[in-house]
Amino acid sequence: MPLSFLTADRAFEAGADDVALPYDDHDQWRRPYRPGPYRVGIAALLLLLASFVLLSAMIIAFAAELTGALIVLGVGAVVIACALRILRMGVWVSRAGLRRVGFLGTVTVPWGQTSNVRTVQQPVRWLGLPRTVQGQALVMERQGGAQLPPLLTDHNADFLSRPEAFERATDTVEVWGDEYRQR
Repeated sequence: MPLSFLTADRAFEAGADDVALPYDDHDQWRRPYRPGPYRVGIAALLLLLASFVLLSAMIIAFAAELTGALIVLGVGAVVIACALRILRMGVWVSRAGLRRVGFLGTVTVPWGQTSNVRTVQQPVRWLGLPRTVQGQALVMERQGGAQLPPLLTDHNADFLSRPEAFERATDTVEVWGDEYRQR
């Protein structure tokens, strides 16, 4: 099974500095960076929890409590769905536009409706918690002046302790925006 999220970093690691958009198919939605270690760790812990919940559902089913087993099985399925959604969160790009996937919702903005995608210095949330620290954020301005919340920050679960990955990701999203906004 091809792991499409690895191709962006491989293009940069191979020293292909002239390859700004390292994908062959620009119509497919792609995340231009790898998920960070904190995001993957949280998802792994949730999947570990789900395995214990599913094991308990099996034990409850063997004890002839089918209603309880189905409830616990449903809880296990919800935990697995949450882990997968956490892994899917982030910024995705394609020829059609930019997509910001959150835990509960997704916002898609066509490139034609954006006026600017840039990196700015501003207070950012640390790992998505209420505490803010000074950092960098990738922001997108829509035509008409409306601005989405920061797309990426250097203190989120993908880029905390990975400043070079943050720079590559923001540069890649800015290049996608520059190329497709002009069309």
